[in-house]
Amino acid sequence: MSRIVLITGASRGLGRSMAEHLARAGWGVIGTYSSNRQAADEVAAGIAAAGGTARMLRFDAAEPGSIGTLVDEVQQALRDGFGAERLDALVNNAGIGELALFADTTEEQFDRVLLTNLKAPFFLTQRLLPVLADGGRVLNVSSGLARFTGPGYSAYAATKGAVEVLTRYQAQELAARGIRVNVVAPGAIATDFGGGAVRDVPQVAEAVAHQVALGRAGEADEIGSAVAAILSDDFRWVDGARIEVSGGQNL
Repeated sequence: MSRIVLITGASRGLGRSMAEHLARAGWGVIGTYSSNRQAADEVAAGIAAAGGTARMLRFDAAEPGSIGTLVDEVQQALRDGFGAERLDALVNNAGIGELALFADTTEEQFDRVLLTNLKAPFFLTQRLLPVLADGGRVLNVSSGLARFTGPGYSAYAATKGAVEVLTRYQAQELAARGIRVNVVAPGAIATDFGGGAVRDVPQVAEAVAHQVALGRAGEADEIGSAVAAILSDDFRWVDGARIEVSGGQNL
């Protein structure tokens, strides 16, 4: 039986690339989507057409009670879709960004980012511990913005910095079960994040290129392939680590 991974936010962008790369590496995929069922179905269909297996579940981190519902649905998907009882890996990828200068950020914006980017992965991981196999993996997703700065992302970056601290505590406390926990921090990637400026606005892409040692913004596939590598046995002695995948941004 193949290993099985749960990826939150798997219907688009980085999450979609993670799902596709892991499926190609032989993983069974359970993915979540927030609202776009059509996009989620397209991801699952593409994985199935390539010979893999995927199940997509709706999950909105900002909805009260959604974590408990998701855990129940994951267990059902494991049994019905894979004939399994345990997950082998969890990727806490789903997140949102609120673009606002520090002086202009509202409590509502801050609370929404905090709930989605920090509270949801904290308690989802906690609730999934009985479902996660001993020797499994947890991969949290941070951002290069937790190391360098970009105007308008103070709330977003603060939550990602907290995710990096959380990762070290999880790695320490879950090590007794052989569960390794790491965090990946993408740099500027050409996706629809933040309105798609890096992807769609030439001036933004050019500015990013000047900040990156390798001379360009990254592509979603470069994050997906990195995640597949991090979750592989080749990384079995890496635990509690922050792995930045940014092409050398803002060195």
